[in-house]
Amino acid sequence: MRAPAFWTIRYGRDAAPVLRLLLSPLGALYGASVARRIAMASPVALPIPVISIGNLTAGGTGKTPFSQTLRTLLAELLNGPIGIVSRGYGGRLEGPVAVERGVHGAEAVGDEPLMLAQGGPVFVGRDRAAVGRLAAQQGMKALILDDGHQNPALTKTISLVVVDGQTGFGNGHLIPAGPLREKPAIGLARADAIILMGQASDDTLEDIEGFQGPIFQAVLEAKPIAIKGPILGFCGIGRPEKFDATLRGLGLNVLDLYPFADHHLYRPDELSRLEANARAAGATLVTTEKDHVRLPPDFAAKVRVVPIEAVLADEAGFLAFLRGKLDSYLGQD
Repeated sequence: MRAPAFWTIRYGRDAAPVLRLLLSPLGALYGASVARRIAMASPVALPIPVISIGNLTAGGTGKTPFSQTLRTLLAELLNGPIGIVSRGYGGRLEGPVAVERGVHGAEAVGDEPLMLAQGGPVFVGRDRAAVGRLAAQQGMKALILDDGHQNPALTKTISLVVVDGQTGFGNGHLIPAGPLREKPAIGLARADAIILMGQASDDTLEDIEGFQGPIFQAVLEAKPIAIKGPILGFCGIGRPEKFDATLRGLGLNVLDLYPFADHHLYRPDELSRLEANARAAGATLVTTEKDHVRLPPDFAAKVRVVPIEAVLADEAGFLAFLRGKLDSYLGQD
């Protein structure tokens, strides 16, 4: 499903104050269940560092591109392979399993793990502790725990929270009254650093002003692609408007963008309709890397992809932060 529009609106009629009020008791129950799960957990300690990347909200904040950037930096620091551990959302395999491109499809292991596997080892499974053990056994120097901030299965060496600069913590309410998975004061208390993704709004700066740790600025940058003539975009991501802005920011002639639910598995009739619309308009179909791995190979060959990467404003400062945390961890062994 797509996130309701009122989740990101704080004031006025469009903020749906009555609906938000009615849903707030369910939000309180949701928050309590998250807090209870974390409090009652007995995390498993692995013999290698575990770096968690997560957020406090549902929806896209740029965690996946940042995971790729972080893996590159950690591989340089630790001089060895860095594994990414994922639940494999949208996949059918319970795991633990090491993702193999050409063997596994998005329907088996999920779209984000399959995309991340293009850059290095990825391990998926419902039981993050079991997945972590498998990854450690396969010689990883460290693990990146994808979307792990509310998952207490593994002891974390470093906890990073990615915050979308534009939307921050949305309307400040818990799911389903808002986008929050837990109250910011609780979630940020477990974070070692914030990755602020994109230009920050005044509301977002207010959301994080009480955080005591370092805040690192980052942006999502699209790699330029040359396409002559009009394009039709489509995507199934947390915030499809971001992809629309990316395409227009590249100077492409965007006729339209077709949004689908996050992690959407495209049906044959939907793909046929997209192809027919593009043919009628004389346009090129364009999508995200995450969507591209969910497409059947014959259809994927007809679609252009816009690669996205997360770029840190102060990479040297972030590397110094990582090095300090890792040195402290290794010094305890």
